[in-house]
Amino acid sequence: MSWHLGRMCGFDLETTGPDPETARIVTACVVQVGGNRPAATANWLSDVDGEEIPAEAAKIHGITTERARAEGTDLREVVESIINALAQVALSGVPVVAMNARYDLTVIDREARRYGMPALADTVGSDLRVIDPFVIDKQVDRYRRGSRKLTALCDHYKVRLDGAHSADADAIAACRVAWRLGQRFEQLAAMSLDELHTAQVEWAAAQAASLQEYLRKSDPTAYCAPEWPLVPHQAKAGDR
Repeated sequence: MSWHLGRMCGFDLETTGPDPETARIVTACVVQVGGNRPAATANWLSDVDGEEIPAEAAKIHGITTERARAEGTDLREVVESIINALAQVALSGVPVVAMNARYDLTVIDREARRYGMPALADTVGSDLRVIDPFVIDKQVDRYRRGSRKLTALCDHYKVRLDGAHSADADAIAACRVAWRLGQRFEQLAAMSLDELHTAQVEWAAAQAASLQEYLRKSDPTAYCAPEWPLVPHQAKAGDR
C-alpha cells in the first residue's frame, strides 16, 4: 500500500517567533489520521515558561501572553508530552507530516535541550520518517508562481483548511495536502516511505542552496540551513 493511503500523523506548532533557535512553543497538535481508523488528536497550550508572546505572534495564532499564563500547562511538561507522542508514532512506523518540518522539528529539539531532556532524534534515531508538503510541493511543481504557505497549498490542491494558524487545523490540513500530493503525482505514490524520506533530504538541501544563492544577491551573509527534517543542534548559522 502506498504511503499516502496509510496512517499519518500531523504535527504543528504555534510559537513565539520565526527563529527556531529561540522560539518557544505556545500551542501544539499531534493528530493521527487515515489508515481506516478513527482520528486521534492531542492538543497543548503552554504557559510559555514565563516568557512574553510578542504581539506579532499573538496576531497570527490568537494566543496572548495573559491567556497562556492563565490557561497554559507548564511548558516543560508540554515538551515532554509532545516528544513522547511523536516518539510513539515514529517507533510504530507512522510518518510525521509537518509543513516546513525543518522549523517545527528544530523548535521541539531546542526546547528539549533547553530542559535537559532527551530530544526526539535521540529517542527514535533513524526510525523517524517525515512527510513535508512544503518540500515536496516545491520539488514536484517548482516553477509555479505564488505563495507556498499552507493556506496557498490548500487552495491549490483543493484541500479544506478549517482554521489557519491554529495548530490542530494546520496539522490536519498538512495531512490532507500530503494525501493529495500522493494522489496527484504518480512518481510520489510509487515511492516507499523510506525512499520519499531520503528524497526529501536531497530536495530540501537543494532548495535551501537555491534560496541562499538568491538571498545573497542582497545580503552576502545570508545562510539557509541545508539539513532536513531538522537542523542539528551544532549547525547554527554562526558555525558556517
